[in-house]
Amino acid sequence: MEQHETERQKKVFLVSPSPSTFTERDLKTLRQEYLVRETVISDYQGKNGLKRSLLISFEILRGVLWADLTYSWFAHNHSYLAVRLANLLGKRTLVVIGGYEVAKEPEIGYGALLDPKLAKRVNYIIGNADHILAVSEFNRREILNLSERRHVAVVYNGIDCAQFTPGETKEDLVITVCQISKNNITLKGLDTFLNAARSLPDLRFAVVGRVLDGSIEDLRRSAPQNVTFVPSPSQEELLRWYRRAKVYCQLSYRESFGVALAEAMSCECVPVVTERGALPEVVGGTGFVVPYGDVQATSTAIMEALHSDGGRAARARVQAKFSLEERREKICRVIEENPA
Repeated sequence: MEQHETERQKKVFLVSPSPSTFTERDLKTLRQEYLVRETVISDYQGKNGLKRSLLISFEILRGVLWADLTYSWFAHNHSYLAVRLANLLGKRTLVVIGGYEVAKEPEIGYGALLDPKLAKRVNYIIGNADHILAVSEFNRREILNLSERRHVAVVYNGIDCAQFTPGETKEDLVITVCQISKNNITLKGLDTFLNAARSLPDLRFAVVGRVLDGSIEDLRRSAPQNVTFVPSPSQEELLRWYRRAKVYCQLSYRESFGVALAEAMSCECVPVVTERGALPEVVGGTGFVVPYGDVQATSTAIMEALHSDGGRAARARVQAKFSLEERREKICRVIEENPA
């Protein structure tokens, strides 16, 4: 979709691998200020390999030719092509690094840097894009470990605080939100969450999220009776769970930001998080930080969170640091910078 063109508006080509809350929020933000075209790589699924590659390449070339600036979410194959083409054509580029691209966690098989071919492309993108946006200070440090020559701006993910609002009453309910898959059992700390629930049998717990594979059945079989599973909820249903819960857990092995965490905080959930990645950075002093995989420490923190009144402080922190308005201002400031 294109907006009506005027001479004064910059033209921005947004390219992303698949639909997500990240890209949708940025798309709405960009359309408030600029003319925008969008290409979503997953729209080409189902076509044979060569035809798919040619169609994607053509769409990216067409977008780069049209635009003043190419805006890519995630440093992957699509942004590698966009940056290479833009450099050849003398066009500006901006790439948002989500975290996976600069991760290297062999213990859990996580991170693009574990793939030598993809690692080379990530390094090319970071070294050749005009603007790199990091989603946290933690994320920025990991990017700079790969290339100290590039300017990297921290622009936190934006949360719609007008949508993610608290309800009238909170319940003694503890939730975690993530995509439910075999890999995420370790990555998102679902095993720790279930074990904490087992140690607190008088409390109610819920695992909420989109189901990606059959691992939810294994989790159900191993979960104690005080755990509810909410598979693939609608946005309205997810919001209801945020509003009901007193405590939100993000017990991840690593996180470069934690959008679900910030959404829950905006709904006045008291956060309990691990010490990994950007999670303490997001929580600040509004929640509880525990060692990854430590069930006893997690259970103790959950009980303390239930008896705390930190929900309002958690929402205030999101409003101050992670609002959509804050992200929009910073993105526009980068786009409006004079080219070097």
